Amino acid sequence: MSWLEILVVIGIIGFVIYQQFAGQLLRGKRVVLLPVIVTVLGCLDLRGHHMGPSDVAWLAVGAVGSLLIGLVFGLIMRLEARDGVLWGKMPARGAWLWVALVGWRVLIMVLAARTGAHVTASTTPLLFMLGLNRLGQAAVIVPRAMLAGIPFAPEKDGRTFLAGSFAGYRRGDAGRY
Repeated sequence: MSWLEILVVIGIIGFVIYQQFAGQLLRGKRVVLLPVIVTVLGCLDLRGHHMGPSDVAWLAVGAVGSLLIGLVFGLIMRLEARDGVLWGKMPARGAWLWVALVGWRVLIMVLAARTGAHVTASTTPLLFMLGLNRLGQAAVIVPRAMLAGIPFAPEKDGRTFLAGSFAGYRRGDAGRY
């Protein structure tokens, strides 16, 4: 991963953090499809590198931790209906999860480097790990929204992602879920 790619990843993470703490309408494609795309791009970055058994092992450990932290992100995200669609905001304590995610990645990099897992110890897996983290968050947010019957905010084309899954929702219902 080049320095430019690293700066882009940092910029994306900064933007995501800002949006989460400011609160926003949640669109399905951004919550679900974007993490899938980031994860696939991360896999493609990894594909071009020769990885030994220690790389694979540390990559798997790092992936599990990133995914678990993402699940917790999804659990603590405040969800509510605003104007009949899903709105979410991360509480202040969510900042600790970002610290945990960065700390987890640094720990994996240090341990991987000590065991000769040079690919996992590099910046190459950043997109993959970030994508998995966001997928973990989506894996919790989507069922919570569906159980509450709050549809995602419409996309720019006016369609709502997974619209049929929220059929039981009545416009005007409000509250936090």
